[in-house]
Amino acid sequence: MTIDRGLRSNPKESHLDKPEVLAVSKLSPLFKPQLEAAYMLHDRLHETDPAALADAAPRIRAIAASGESKVPAALIERLPALQIISVMGVGYDGIDVAAAKERGVMVTHTPNVLNDDVADLAIGLMLSAARQLPAADRYVRSGDWQRGAMPLARKMSGARLGLVGIGRIGQAIAQRAAAFGMPIAYTARTPRAELSYRYFPDARSLAAESDFLVIITPGGAGTRKMIDAAVLQALGPKGILVNVARGSVVDEAALIDALENGTIAGAGLDVFENEPNVPERLKALPHVVLAPHIGSATGQTRQAMADLAFGNLRAHFAGTALLTPVPECQ
Repeated sequence: MTIDRGLRSNPKESHLDKPEVLAVSKLSPLFKPQLEAAYMLHDRLHETDPAALADAAPRIRAIAASGESKVPAALIERLPALQIISVMGVGYDGIDVAAAKERGVMVTHTPNVLNDDVADLAIGLMLSAARQLPAADRYVRSGDWQRGAMPLARKMSGARLGLVGIGRIGQAIAQRAAAFGMPIAYTARTPRAELSYRYFPDARSLAAESDFLVIITPGGAGTRKMIDAAVLQALGPKGILVNVARGSVVDEAALIDALENGTIAGAGLDVFENEPNVPERLKALPHVVLAPHIGSATGQTRQAMADLAFGNLRAHFAGTALLTPVPECQ
């Protein structure tokens, strides 16, 4: 017992009984302290200190990531002891899941706990874009109201909603939109027999029958630039595009052209192709509402996400079932 206490009191040796974890991005202050208390955390060594990473690599058993993190096959190969990648986020398109599976590495994420917040924001962006709420705020603050009324906006209640994606968040958006009396339709890889909403086989045909087109499909190669010039043309000059999914799903150059040319009426965007860089042409458009990727950004939800991401690591190292593996790892 005396020897054991001596080892634990030595700060250079205290990490030996803790699994070692590599953080691959700046972690949430709600997530990082949990990791530091339970594990030996290496913060972004792959970016800041490759030599230190090479030294620690044989001992690193886990990766802690955010929804925007990149974990390519090359990084996975550099970590021979890697067992699990825990993502604090529902999206994980930056993780090479195929390479992880080939190595026997499990990947987890944090679905469901953020459904309400993302759905709430989608409705907020729809209303903001339709009623031009940010422009209305500026109109009052600038004194323009003293010179006359704002131009008329458009009604949202009763308008047709098209959802590109009908997972749990898509269904939560639909439930909220129903309170606005909106007819609801969707597109997905296959129709969902349990849903009463109208199904369309692709985004273009859905857009042609929508006033609001909301993007809530996963990112990745399979959906890259799914919303292209043809889809925007189908949405038409009275249509509004809302994206709360991934910036990669929309052809951003085509969207800017469509907005500048009046091909569509407006947009509400929480995600962008090259975050946090937003094209100046997009920022200059008055009929576009922009948000800095805040879909899940409430204290309650981010805490739930952090707890779930940590819970997946804790379950793995305890030898119990993972709480929320990604579908490919189920």
